[in-house]
Amino acid sequence: MTTLEWDGYINARDLGGFPTALSSTGATISGRIARGPRRERLTAAGWNDARSWGLASVVDLRCEHEVGAGQGDHDIADDVLTGISIVNAPTEDQDDPEFWETCAPILDSPEYWQHNWRLQPQLVRGALEAIAAATPGTLVHCSAGRDRTGMISALLLGNAGVEPDAVVADYAASVHAMAVVAQVTPDEDPQVVQTPEEVDEWMFDKLPLVHDTATRAHEVFDLLDVSIATRSTLRRLLIEQ
Repeated sequence: MTTLEWDGYINARDLGGFPTALSSTGATISGRIARGPRRERLTAAGWNDARSWGLASVVDLRCEHEVGAGQGDHDIADDVLTGISIVNAPTEDQDDPEFWETCAPILDSPEYWQHNWRLQPQLVRGALEAIAAATPGTLVHCSAGRDRTGMISALLLGNAGVEPDAVVADYAASVHAMAVVAQVTPDEDPQVVQTPEEVDEWMFDKLPLVHDTATRAHEVFDLLDVSIATRSTLRRLLIEQ
């Protein structure tokens, strides 16, 4: 698990370096896919840091109304983003009444993932297809880089044969990273900052869900009707030199 130090950014990690028997190196490949929170947190220097890592594309998992700079974000010149492909591929439609009634109370937890797969499989599949189609050196992000990004990361890592305990540790790292952030997005009400002990207590019955997602990634891909070609492309991104 490699934390990425991009200026202005938090909760960002490379999906390389995770243990998997599917890779000849015994680990997933670095520099292919990164995970993080909303890109508007990056400063101009942070975008340069990301380019140094190899950033070529961004897949944004947020709904359209969540996208864009807000109060407190950094003023970035247009040329800072030159040559970087940015694709919006939301994993959920929050205007869907059934989705919102079912998932709104649990959106900050992996408890809602199974409902997302059941109610809106085409959107989760579309996000995975967008990552497969992107130029490697891809940042995958949502708002906090924890829940939607956590779901997609667990599926990507599970598909690459990463040991479920390592996937769980990656999810837990995101929860801990964001628990000390009072404001995830601009203009939202401040959140209660949690201690590490409070976070661990909250995660007690959540981490088994992440473990199960990584273990059953192939079954979830079946539910989502992800093509064999897309699965293979996503796996190769993380395990082949």
